[in-house]
Formats: sequence, C-alpha cells, structure tokens
Amino acid sequence: MSTFWKPSFCLAIRITSVADSPAGRSVAASAIAVARPGQYDAAPLSDLACTHEEPRPMIRHRCSNDSADSRFASRWLRFQKPARSASGRLPSIDDPTPRGRFELFSLSLLVGIIAGSTAASAADSSQLLNLFRTGQYSECVEASTKAIAESEFNENYRLLKLRSEMELGRYADAAETFEAALKNFSGSIEVRWWGRDVCRFNNQPERIAQLDDEIAKLVRQTPWRYSDSANRIIFGRFVLSQSGDPKQVLEGVYNVVKKFSPTYAPVYIACGELALEKNDFALAAQNFEQAAKHDPADADAPFGLAQAFAPSDAEKANAAIKQTMERNPNHIGCLLFVADEHIDAERYHDAETVLAQVETINPLHPQAAAYRAVLAHLRNQPESEKQYRGTALKHWATNPEVDHLIGKKLSQKYRFAEGAAHQRQALQFDARFLPAKMQLASDLLRLGEEEEGWKLANEVYEEDGYNVFAHNLVTLQESVTKFRTLEGDGIVLRMDAREADIYGHRVLDLLQRAKRDLCAKYNATLPAPIIVEMFPKQEDFAIRTFGLPGGAGFLGVCFGTVITANSPASQAAHPTCWEATLWHEFCHVVTLNKTHNKMPRWLSEGISVFEERQADPTWGQTINPLYRKMLLGDELTPVSELSGAFLHPKSGLHLQFAYFESSLVVEYLVEKHGLEELQKILVDLGNGLTINDTLARHTGSLDELDLAFAAFARQRAVEMARDADWSEPELPKRASTELLAMYLKEHPTNYAALQRQAKQLIADKKFSEAKQPLESMRRLYPNDASSDGHLVLLARVHRELKETPQERAALESLAKLTDDNVDLFARLSELTSQAGEWEATRQFAQRWLAVSPLQPAPHRIAAQAAEKLHDDHLVIDSYRALLLLNPIDVADLHLKLATALQRTGDLLAAKRQVLLALEEAPRFRAAHQKLLEIIKASEPATQPADKPTEAAKPMKPAAVSK
Repeated sequence: MSTFWKPSFCLAIRITSVADSPAGRSVAASAIAVARPGQYDAAPLSDLACTHEEPRPMIRHRCSNDSADSRFASRWLRFQKPARSASGRLPSIDDPTPRGRFELFSLSLLVGIIAGSTAASAADSSQLLNLFRTGQYSECVEASTKAIAESEFNENYRLLKLRSEMELGRYADAAETFEAALKNFSGSIEVRWWGRDVCRFNNQPERIAQLDDEIAKLVRQTPWRYSDSANRIIFGRFVLSQSGDPKQVLEGVYNVVKKFSPTYAPVYIACGELALEKNDFALAAQNFEQAAKHDPADADAPFGLAQAFAPSDAEKANAAIKQTMERNPNHIGCLLFVADEHIDAERYHDAETVLAQVETINPLHPQAAAYRAVLAHLRNQPESEKQYRGTALKHWATNPEVDHLIGKKLSQKYRFAEGAAHQRQALQFDARFLPAKMQLASDLLRLGEEEEGWKLANEVYEEDGYNVFAHNLVTLQESVTKFRTLEGDGIVLRMDAREADIYGHRVLDLLQRAKRDLCAKYNATLPAPIIVEMFPKQEDFAIRTFGLPGGAGFLGVCFGTVITANSPASQAAHPTCWEATLWHEFCHVVTLNKTHNKMPRWLSEGISVFEERQADPTWGQTINPLYRKMLLGDELTPVSELSGAFLHPKSGLHLQFAYFESSLVVEYLVEKHGLEELQKILVDLGNGLTINDTLARHTGSLDELDLAFAAFARQRAVEMARDADWSEPELPKRASTELLAMYLKEHPTNYAALQRQAKQLIADKKFSEAKQPLESMRRLYPNDASSDGHLVLLARVHRELKETPQERAALESLAKLTDDNVDLFARLSELTSQAGEWEATRQFAQRWLAVSPLQPAPHRIAAQAAEKLHDDHLVIDSYRALLLLNPIDVADLHLKLATALQRTGDLLAAKRQVLLALEEAPRFRAAHQKLLEIIKASEPATQPADKPTEAAKPMKPAAVSK
C-alpha cells in the first residue's frame, strides 16, 4: 500500500531540471541498466545499505550502435528491441533531452497550465492524498471524481481514484478509471504499473504482458521523462517484477534516489519492502524508520516496521501495528497481518473479527477470503473452504498468491501434505511464482520427499540468487550429503560420519525403543521411513529446520515423519541430555501421525514433555520455585490460549514455562479422565474435530477446563514445599552472618534467607556451620536440583570435610533429579569406581554418555566398569569410541579392543586390531603375544592319522609261476 506521490507540476520539473543535468542523465542511465545477470553472489542486501555513490552507468555516453546500446537491448533489459532511428542508431538513454519546437510548445503549455491551477491543484491533491492515506477510500473516490471533472489532465487524481477503487474491491470501476487514465496519459508508466493489478482483477491476464512491453518501450525510448523520484521507484519495482537483479535495483535505482532526494519517504518504503522480501529484517527496519522520520503521517512506514520486528521483537512490532492503525484504521495490509498473527496463535475467533473488518472495506479481498479458507480447513469444513477459495479467485482466476497463502498457513500448522498440494496449484497458475516453489521445496523436505525438495530449492536459487532460504538450503545440502546413514525398524538416522561411528548405535537403539513403547501406548501405526537428522552445527540445524539461522533455544523439531535435532557437538557450552530430546521428538512423531498433524501445539508439546517424565523421572520439566511463583501469580495461561504462549514469549523462561504448563494440562487430563480419554481425544482430532469440540466431548467445555485446570495447577504450586516461606527476605543485599541469623530466628523457614546464610558460611569456609541451614533447606524442599540448591552445596561441604559417604549420598539424591549434570556424573563415577561398585559406575557412565558422548572420559569409565563386569559388548563399544577421540594410548587401546573381540570369538576383527596396535608400536611385546594367541586359535585343529585297516593294507604281489 505504499503511496508514491507526485506534485501536479512534476513533469515540468522533470524536463527542465533533472534530465537536462549530467547527473540526471546518468541517473536515468543507471536506472534503465538494471537487470539480472547470469551469475551473482548471494550477498545480503544489507551489503548495500550504506552505498551512497552514484553507480557508473552501464551504457557509455554517446556510444556507437554496436557497443553499449546493443548491450542494453540484448543483455540487460531483455525487452523487445526498439526501432532504429533514421541514422540506423538505437536511441541512447544517455542522449540529452531533445531540443526543438515540440519541447518549447510543451513547456509553454505546461507553464500556462501551472500558472492557472497550481494553487488549487496542490490544495485538492493534498486533501485527496490525506483521504487515501487515512483509509477513507469511498470519500477519496467521490472527491477524486469531482476533481477530475474540474481538472481532467491531472494524473494523480486518476491514480488516487483508481487505487481507492482497488482498495474497495470495485474492480470494474477501477478498470474504467484505468482506461480513461491511459487515454489521457498515454506516456505514463505509473498508470500502466497500477493498471497491471487492475487487469489481473478483471481477469485480463493477456493485457499484463502488453503493459509490460509498453513500460519497457516507453522508458527505453524517452528515459528522460521518467527520471523523477516517483517514476524511478516505479521503474525499480517494474524491473523486480521482471526478475531483475535486486542488488542492482537497490544500488542503481533506489540508492540513487536517496542521494538526490534524501528526504523522499517512498524510496525508503521501497527499499524496506525489498529487504523484507529477501528476509533482511535489519535493513528493512532501518529503511522503514527513515520513512517514518521523513513522512510521519504515512501508515506504510510503521506497518513495514511491524513486519521487520515481528520475527524478533514482539513488543516493537505491536507498537508499530498500533501506530499504523492510528494513522489508517482501514489499512488492509496491517489488518491482514494481525489476522495472520491470530491464526498462528490459534485465536481463530479473533482472526474472524479482524477479517470481518477487512470485508467491510473490501468484501472481495482475495487474501481475506484465503484466510477464511484456512480457518474452514482447520475446522474440517471442506465445503466452506471450497467456497472461500472460490471467492478469493473470483476476480483473478489464476492468482497464485491465494493458494500460496492457504498452503503456507496450513504448513505452519504442520499440515505439510495439504500445504504442498496448494503450492502445486499455485505453480500451475504461475510456474514463475518463486514463493510457491520455495514453500513447496520446504514442505517436501519436511515430508521426507527429499529428492524433489532439494531439486526445487536448487531451481529457486538458480532463478533468484538473493533468496536467503534457497541459498541456505543449497549450501546445507552439500553438508548433508556427507552424513552417515544408519537404518533399523523403519527409522533412517543421518549423522556426521564421525559421530555416527562413536555413538550412532546408541541413538538408533533409543529411537527404536521409543517407537516400540510409544506406538504401543498410543495405539499408533507409523509410516516408513521416519527420518532423523542430527546436526553438529547449530546453524545447519536452524537452516534445515527454519530456513534461516537462529532458533538457538531449540534442541529439536519434529515435522511428523522428519525429526531435526542438534547433536551434542553443537552444545559444548551448555550440554543437554540428547536421549531426552530425541524421546520428546519421537513422541511428536507418534501423536502427529495419530492425529494426521491436526492437533494444537500445546497438546502436542504437553504430551511430549509428559512422556519424557514417564520414560525417566529425571527427564522433562518439573515444578520449581520460579514456576511455582508463575503459577500462583498472573502468568498462568488459560488452556484455550496456551498455543499462543509459544508464539511470542516474553522471555526464554516464559517459553520454557509454556512447555511445562502444557505438560501439566496433560497430566491433569490423565489424572482426571484417564489415559483412555486422552487417546480418544487424539482419535477425534485425527478425524477432523476441532480441539474445542473434542474436549467438550470428553472433558467438558473448554471454559470448564480452563477453570478446573487453573485450580489444579495452583494446588500443585501450593503443595510444592508447603512448609517453606518463599517470600523475599527484607534484608540488605550484603547482610552479615549475624544479621541473617537474627532474621532466621524470626523467620526460620524462609528459604531464600537459609540459602543466603549457607552460601555465606561456605564462602567464609565455615563448612561445619553451613550444614545446619542446608539441612533445614533439605527438609523444606527436598527436590531442589538447582545449581545453588542445598544438594549441590551439601555435597561441596561434605567433600571439603572429607565426608565421602555423606557427599556421595547428597550427589546420588541430586542424580535422581537431573539428567544433564556432567560434573555430577563424573564425580559419582569416580566415587563408585573407588568403592569398587562397578554396576553403579556403569550406570553413571551411561548417563554421562547420554549428555557428552564426544568426550573420552565417560567412555574410559564405561570401559573400566564393563571390564570388571565382563560386559564385552560395552567394552568393545567404549574402546572403539575412544579410538575415534584422538587418544594418546592408541596401541594400548587397539590391544584392549582385540582382547575383548577375542573373548567374543570374533578372531578376524581381533587380529586386525592387534595388527593396528603393532603398526602403531612395532615392538609392543604384549601385542606380539596376543597375535600369536589369535593365530593359534584361528588354526584348524589337526587330528593324528588313523592306523590303516586291514582292508586298506597293500596286498602282497601274487606268485609268478615259472
């Protein structure tokens, strides 16, 4: 909805002051010479954000007919070749403005017009523009009609009338306005530019190509006429619509306008929209901020800011939306943006309210009808969906944006198969519509249809090298092809080759167990294959998952039959339990397939976190003091709004709380109604019932569930450490030990005060005295697994006092509450091995490996325990892993591995390991001895020869008669 306003006298300025100057002519040249080259870098548009130099014209001044002009015609624009002049020379865009009688006549005519009507026209234009920009479209049409009657030769009056009619959905009226404008302003490229949409919405697709050819021809023949800022921007948009190079448009058109008209707001709008299209949100924000600065009344500037900030800063985005609606309460683009946000957050009723507001402005708006079709699909109303889609296509039967939008929203709801079908339909309407092709590529990759998905991503990149999604995927494909593939029980696991050799079998075993247990529990049958990809680089995970870098807080994502996850290699600074992550994601595989991807996000996430805790009490999220405070405060989100809590959380803590609260809802449903009812809910969702309807069928209305769950959640919060005083102590930040002791005499159960006292005593090395407050904390809140909780502090105190049994007891209590504390597992492995309790050592080593399988220490501990327990399978796995982790004792590890293989009877593999040991250390005597043992054991047993039987004895020779 960008507004490009030209004063009524701009044509006179265009002739006399811009095109006649050398700068103006070079600007015109650079504006024309913008097209997409065959090869270019995929540099972000922001690389050009600070470009202020006037680019060198790509066509030389007064060149011969076989040099620059021919390059212009054949290489850059690829438009229809212009007719030659009488001299046989192609018109040059660097030619100066023609001089002669026609120019003098034109100037005198324009001056006469301006002298008589400039003041009145300026006043009328300002009023009309204000009507349009504030969303008073009907009033603008009426006022423009009157203004045209009084001043027939004012292009802007007709453009405002045309654009207002388009906003109102009066497409037939807009067509009449367009034809009249084209008749009166036959040389206008702006009329033709807006006329393209008029023709589309009057089902005149063949007219579009004709208008494109006319725009190209007009600019090529008389470029000096279109060198004002407004026309340059129109031309830039036109070049982009013809697959022109975005970088060259930004540099050769928009940045030049900025240089010569630094306060011209529309150019910043154009730059911002181009940056948004290429997902350069930072550059987009910079340009929209400049537009708002130079034109504070324009609603398009804050709307652009809302779009730029939406992915990263919800607060700023909402403020920008508010500004937009204050300036133009009928800003259709912004209203649709708000409706889109409501749909993402599953606030469908709110979305319908906003769409109804759009329809009061334009009852035929295709995007509004497309959103209605999405809502109908999500409610399993196929007839309504079909009707709304038909409405969206009524006036432009082959509009690819309709199916693209429907499909994109369905894919965002994890309905990838349905989404892909709509993208294919969009591409049938327009095979060059790259957003649909890119979305289809993404959908197919998430459906596991990788061959076609990668192929389409490459095609998009070849056509648009600045498409960030395509560039990222094509680059990622090179890395993915190097992954190792492991398969088993319908699961295809892809990992970095080295990681696969070290712990890939552990991953595959866990996934197979998850499939077996969860499919049985939820009576689910999965398609094959289920694809799991683990990425050693977080940015690769983000690109495969989201298409863009980012998503640092995500450990894994499931799309239904495809799981993407960060491997432990990407989590060196903050390791997590990869076993818990993959169990969580595979639960999504089960529930999403059970419901055909027709479940709200809160329920899907809630079941996955719930099932983590069911599989292992140390997995998943449990209540803690922070969650307790949020549950009892105003942070508890009603179940009916819970999916929205994942969309724009206030902080990382709020996102984690959304996961926890969702799991608490599932826990409530199972406790109150039973697992069987939860299974029935999933079946109903798979059959197309909405979550509201299926909950009403099995648990009561959603309103009743909101109230009942709120009471359940708050009761859980109250029951957590009921006897503890969780208030913040009224003490100075640096309270002395004496002051803390005095406070605790009056408030003996204040948990924060006890914690402060214990930590201060430990800091003062008064370890024995610290036991008392720590034991008090333990009685009040036994399950404190925090990094500065009583269990961690008690273990430290006991270790300082050489009280090893008590230290171990505290650590073992802590181990029952956490799944990713590698220091804890390391210390317990050490203590249990020192005590000769090898079974416990093996267990803690295995838990350590579930977090850090790429560290050698847990493999050594596991091997040591396995040797003592005669667990040759674990011994072999551990030594093989150690050999891949750059060990120092290579020869010794080969020998130990050979010994274990020998015990299992795999003599061939054992012999190979011994030879590798000798290759590393040729004089390694123990390896020589082991080689002899293996060779001897490999030789077939030889039996002593049997004595010949009588039958086998040689016969004496017969006597010969003489």
